[in-house]
Amino acid sequence: MNRGTVAEIDLDALSGNLATIKRLTHNRPVIAVVKADAYGHGALEISRRLSRDGVAALAVAFTGEAKMLREAGVTGPLLVLFDPDVDDILRYDLTPVIADRRTAELLAREAERRSRTIGVHIKLDTGMGRLGLSGSGAVGEILAIAGLRGIVIEGMMSHFSEADLADVSFATMQIERFNRVRSELSGKGVAVRIAHMANSAAVMTLPEAHLHAVRPGIMLYGYSSIESPAAPDAALSPVMTVKARIVALRRLPAGTPVSYGRTFVTRRESLIGVISAGYADGFSRRCSNNADVLVRGRRVPVAGRVCMDLTMVDLTDLPDIDERDEAVIIGRQGDETIDAAEVARRIGTIPYEILLSLGSRAKRVYNTST
Repeated sequence: MNRGTVAEIDLDALSGNLATIKRLTHNRPVIAVVKADAYGHGALEISRRLSRDGVAALAVAFTGEAKMLREAGVTGPLLVLFDPDVDDILRYDLTPVIADRRTAELLAREAERRSRTIGVHIKLDTGMGRLGLSGSGAVGEILAIAGLRGIVIEGMMSHFSEADLADVSFATMQIERFNRVRSELSGKGVAVRIAHMANSAAVMTLPEAHLHAVRPGIMLYGYSSIESPAAPDAALSPVMTVKARIVALRRLPAGTPVSYGRTFVTRRESLIGVISAGYADGFSRRCSNNADVLVRGRRVPVAGRVCMDLTMVDLTDLPDIDERDEAVIIGRQGDETIDAAEVARRIGTIPYEILLSLGSRAKRVYNTST
């Protein structure tokens, strides 16, 4: 018997979400973010489907992620956001994001030594405070990079720090900073072919940020990061369903403690189901007495503390349960749905963490009708 959970990945839902992004951006080119194993969905299969659907490029965090995709046969443009390892950039024909002049000089020297030219994207820090060229010296630095032999500036990007908030004033200021640098560069003879900074939230609420291309992540996987209730209806469909087996059913008398710490005690004779999901499988311990799962299309509460490998749920009000039933942790069953956003709200985090935690540790099954 295999341990843990199964994640069913709906590739048709992924394609539908991409179509929604294209509709909202008037068919702008899409740089699809597949870093962190495609947010727990499996970078290889997700990248294959997105490439088939015609994305302009795929974006990963580190060179190792891009290397895996290349070696598995993914041939399209691959943007490396944070880790421009010089040797692998050249070996695997990757597009690095350059956040400082020193890295650009290293790449340029090696490219020239090999009689190669590397296309790069320049990262501007317009307010994130993480990586990128910033301040009054940014234009001069970019001009110096543009003068290096062995590399050519193909794109320029930035990243929003809070485009998902109801108040977009800071995001608007970031756009203005970005466009000011673009304008100064153009006036000095450096025209950037691909300017991009719109993440998922900006795709939905900041059309002025769509520029030449957009760079969505969480939207592809069926979730919005917008906090404002005024956000447009994006018609997104969650791509991942996570299921667990019922491994035992226990009929317990009233007054029986369940799980570690006796934080749940039965108030009546109860039917307790033991499911094959615990915090080792990404089902957070913060869900203890603080989450529901779906069984036979109905919500049932977690009973007691989530264990490393198992979790107990209260099935007392469900008829005719047996060990062949399955528990849905996130996903749809019957007319009920529990999504990653709900779980995230309950335990004080974001859907990204829920998807990564559950999806990365589950056995994945990919479903498609096409």
